[in-house]
Amino acid sequence: MGILPAQPCIAAPCPNREKNVRTIYPPVHVTFTYSSSMDIKQVTVVVCGDEGVGKSSLITALVKETFVPNIQKTIPVITIPPDISTPESVTTQIIDTSSAPNDRDALCRDIRRANVICLVYSDDYSCERVALFWLPLFRSLGVNLPVVLCANKSDLNEEPEANQALEDEMIPIMQEFKEVESCIRCSAKSLVNVNEVFYLCQRSVTHPISPLFDFKEQQLKTAAVAALQRVFFLSDTDQDGRLNDDEMNELQRKCFDKSLPPAELQDIKDTIAKASTDAIKDGGITEYGFILLNKIFAEKGRHETTWTILRKFEYTDSLSLKDKFLHPKLDVPAFASVELSPAGYRFFVDLFARFDKDNDGALNPAELAFLFAHTPSIPPSWRSFPYTTVRNEAGNVTLQGWLAQWSATTLMDHTETLRYLAYLGFEGGRGGTTDALKVTKPRKHGGRVNKKADRNVFCVYVVGEPGAGKSAILNAFLNKPLGNDYVVSSTNITTSSTEVCNAVEIQGKQRYMILKELLPADIDLLDSDKHINACDVLCLAYDSSNSESFMYLASLREKYPKISTLPCVYAATKSDLDRVAQHYEVQPDVYCRELGVAAPIHVSVHWGSVSDLFVQLAEAAQSPQLHRPKAEEKSSPNLRLVIGLTAFTALAVSVGTGIWYRYYRHTQTQK
Repeated sequence: MGILPAQPCIAAPCPNREKNVRTIYPPVHVTFTYSSSMDIKQVTVVVCGDEGVGKSSLITALVKETFVPNIQKTIPVITIPPDISTPESVTTQIIDTSSAPNDRDALCRDIRRANVICLVYSDDYSCERVALFWLPLFRSLGVNLPVVLCANKSDLNEEPEANQALEDEMIPIMQEFKEVESCIRCSAKSLVNVNEVFYLCQRSVTHPISPLFDFKEQQLKTAAVAALQRVFFLSDTDQDGRLNDDEMNELQRKCFDKSLPPAELQDIKDTIAKASTDAIKDGGITEYGFILLNKIFAEKGRHETTWTILRKFEYTDSLSLKDKFLHPKLDVPAFASVELSPAGYRFFVDLFARFDKDNDGALNPAELAFLFAHTPSIPPSWRSFPYTTVRNEAGNVTLQGWLAQWSATTLMDHTETLRYLAYLGFEGGRGGTTDALKVTKPRKHGGRVNKKADRNVFCVYVVGEPGAGKSAILNAFLNKPLGNDYVVSSTNITTSSTEVCNAVEIQGKQRYMILKELLPADIDLLDSDKHINACDVLCLAYDSSNSESFMYLASLREKYPKISTLPCVYAATKSDLDRVAQHYEVQPDVYCRELGVAAPIHVSVHWGSVSDLFVQLAEAAQSPQLHRPKAEEKSSPNLRLVIGLTAFTALAVSVGTGIWYRYYRHTQTQK
């Protein structure tokens, strides 16, 4: 046996509910298969009221489906199992209570156990006690529960004016006590609205009106409006500011698993058009019209329709997005990384196209603001966005820059990408938002670096002494031209950490790279296992026109031995200037040869040769073993010392052997 009516749909409100917002008057035929909140497994209804109002008779009539004249004073607890045909239905527990003073402690205990209170009255005296005794009692217990008022024994007064009288006596109570969600006339003897009483009780828990509607202001609450605006935003797939017939039908299918007949859709439009001329535009429902429609649902007691929509869009009863929806579980093995899957890239490409209103191939600040309007803000990690990625001449983010930024975000913190996939409406399969991501194979296996990386996004640390040209490399990566007024001086030294991201094409495939400049304040990150593991390639830059520049890099290898585990690419910057010999024991090309890595690549932002560096960095990330320093040659000065000592020892042994041999021949000759 169930207690819930058939699943609603988006349709114009029923005409017989045009009066009071929280009162249901005539008997209403219902079937009991409506699905409830997935988070609620049981609803406990406590039935209260004065002696003789018919509490026990009402419960018995529900269970027996007939009126039982002589029953015990207080019946035992009744448990109604969920409807097996509706997996999401809930168990309903109904607790009868006694109003006798001696049973007050038991009554208070039961009220504290309740999810909802069914407060029954049947005459003028018990009606007065509703506001004078019962509702103040509930408040004194400190419970914050919805209350359903039940005017029982309606068979004693079936005159047409009875409904109006009920409304007149109940409206003041509803205005004073906001916990009262609805009122209904019923009769246990005539079996009038018996099922509906407990349906309203159950619905007040599974589909509460209080989070949605402010009865004092007669308006939807701010949180409800914000949630519905996001629903409209995600449903308006062409972003033209209105829901056309196809979009309304898609919303209907998504939320209710069935289409919306044309006649009912027209009824919706007619209903809201009568309420406001701003509700319909060019034959479609505007955002204001959509909000107005749900306001009418709340006013007419059909707020379960609104809840069905909101829950399909993953909202909780507090109108926040579900935590499991924002933070789904994704297992990432050690040394593996997370990237966007083809479905994820396709989603962000489609998102870009939807919000590029002027079709200029870039997102301007207004378009970006509109795109992120129904999220908390742009992602927190995008501190310097859009300056961290590719922009056009007008300074607007291109599609390449947009995808690069999300690729970088996913690599550095995939949980942030998952949150925004949820906010922005990604719809996957069973995996939900995790379908937009893929987990790569671990970079290391059994303590060894894999010969080839199964990855498309890489992180590169760019290190070098101040003034070595690191920032110029990052700017060149974003295709930013170096101004003619750029002068090499101490004023050009970067004082804040910088990260940029862009795409690089190698072997006919596109790879994304994040270049992170390490400043002197950040250099100790090279001693951190966490940050070393996050780095795919180390770009070591030195100024080829400054004789002291390379020594800084050589000292890093001695100070931070962990960098020897990383693939390395050396870059000799400012090659357009006169190259000078480096004041170090060996020159950079010899140093690299001893390490077993490629010789420094000479680049200049003025010559446009930096692109070769980016390709080499991507290749080093793709094939780390080919660019990783030899393990036995971690420190070239120590290596040369060993070689020198070995050579000196060999020479000494050779000279000593020669002297001994001459002495031996001389003594033999004299004999």
